[in-house]
Parts: sequence; structure tokens; C-alpha cells
Amino acid sequence: MKLILDGDYGIDDSLAALFLAHGSDVEILAVGSVHGNATAEAAARNALAVLDIGGRPDVPVAVGARRPLVQPGKVSPLVHGDDGLGGEAPPLRPGRTPVAAPAAVLLIDTVRAHPGECTVLATGPLTNLALALLLDPEVAGLVAGVVLMGGTVDHPGNVNPYAEFNITHDPEATRMVIGAPWPVTQVGLDVTMSTWLDEKDLDRIESSETEAGRFAWRILRHYLDFYRSRHGRTGCPLHDPSAALVAVEPDLATWTEAAVDVEIRSDQKRGMLLLDRDAGEALVRIVTALDRDRLVATFLEGLLTQPG
Repeated sequence: MKLILDGDYGIDDSLAALFLAHGSDVEILAVGSVHGNATAEAAARNALAVLDIGGRPDVPVAVGARRPLVQPGKVSPLVHGDDGLGGEAPPLRPGRTPVAAPAAVLLIDTVRAHPGECTVLATGPLTNLALALLLDPEVAGLVAGVVLMGGTVDHPGNVNPYAEFNITHDPEATRMVIGAPWPVTQVGLDVTMSTWLDEKDLDRIESSETEAGRFAWRILRHYLDFYRSRHGRTGCPLHDPSAALVAVEPDLATWTEAAVDVEIRSDQKRGMLLLDRDAGEALVRIVTALDRDRLVATFLEGLLTQPG
């Protein structure tokens, strides 16, 4: 399976990329960064570090959109820390820098080099994907599918009661992406909140002797403090890793299909997903449930197994 990763490379984006690089058989062709959990520059730096730890230093990383299409840019360090990795961003190895092309151009070039083969996994705001569509509208017909972590249907949002972070950071881009003629699978808060890592799971990560496991534990500590302050219990959900696992093992998910739009006019509900389950076209595959135990077991096995 050929993947293009696009994200804002906070803690859970990095865990998803680390699992894919370290513990799966997928071929990661390219990575793009975007504004959101961190600046686009910091997110690219984090992606480079994660790929090195995951044993994929050959994968090109491009700096992507620094702000949304329409609204002002805003980086949110509360959940992921100022560097996006809870203060644990490791130093880069000498010579590790992003490629010169912006992320949208790298995405287009990669898709055109592998027509019909690439799945795009988007775990941040969708600005880069929207820019790629603007630059090359035909690219959507050459993509095997888009799997995005974002939105919420039957669960309160995490930015306001109606909307989720990734979608709210660029609703206009989301409208373009879900309206384009490529297959879209949406993995939202509805299901990712069910993938809670409990104390037993966290003990396995903390006691890991792999480089990936030790890195995961370092960046998780900040994340765990945030979720403990919000939910009053130990643990955290696997938001972006859930989307990664749905991309590579779709039988972990149950879904429905609906036409989807995004609220952009109401200030109160901006970023809310609007579903029409009776529509006959332009359907989005919406994940409604995940096999939590299998998903967590697969994630931990891939993350903590010693390569080779």
C-alpha cells in the first residue's frame, strides 16, 4: 500500500506516522506538514524526526500551508505543547531538512508518479489537499482514496459543541476536499474517543525497550497530563493512529455513507459536519464504530516490536 501522509505533527499525528513507519508494511511515499497543532515548519521538523526514529529517513518531507484558505491562522499549543511534541522534539540528524517544494506540490507530483495507487492519510487541517486541488484539479481522479481524521457526527466537538479541531481550523478546505471526486473516508471523534489507552496499555509503552517505544512514551506524558486534566482519569485516545489503522486495515471499522457538507456561515457552528443520509451521490464513507481491542493491540504490536 502506498501512502502520502499530511498532518500537523503533534503528538497523535506523530504516533500515527511512527506506527506506519516502524510497525507496518506500507510504503510511505511523501509527507506534508500543515498548520494546526504546531506551525507548519515545526510540524515538518517533527515529521523528519519521527521518520528517522521509524527507520524511514528516505521519505521526503515538505513544509505545507502556514495558514488556512480564508480565516486567520492560529496555532494551538495547549494539547501538544509549544513544539508540537510536548517539549520532547528531538534534535534532527545533520543534513535533515524538508524538500524545496511545498507540500501541495509534493502531493501532486507523488500522485502523478503513481496514478491510481496512492492513499492520502490526512490527520490535520486539510489546507494542503485543497491547495493541491486548486493547482491540479485532475489529481483527485488519480488518488485511490483519502482517509481523514476530523469532524464529529454523534459526539460533542472539541473546539465547540458542534465541531472538531482539524475541520474548524480550515472549514473551507474541508468543503473542497470532501466535495472532490476521490473516495473519502472520515474518522471522527465519534469513534476515536472509544480507542482509549488504559493504564495497562501505557505500562507496555513505558516499559518498551525499542527506540520507537521510548520516544512514544516521552511525547505521551504531556498528552496524558492534558487528558487527565480534562477527563479526570489516566489514559488518552488514539485519534490520528485510529485513522492510520483504518487506512491500512479497513476491516477494523464499521461505516455508513452520506453526503457531507461543512457549516461555514454560522460563527457558532463553524466547522460542523452536515450530513444528508438520503443523498444518492457525492457520498463520504463515515466510520461509525471501531474494533477498539483489535485496533489498540495492532497499534501496540507495531509500535513496540523490535524491527527485524
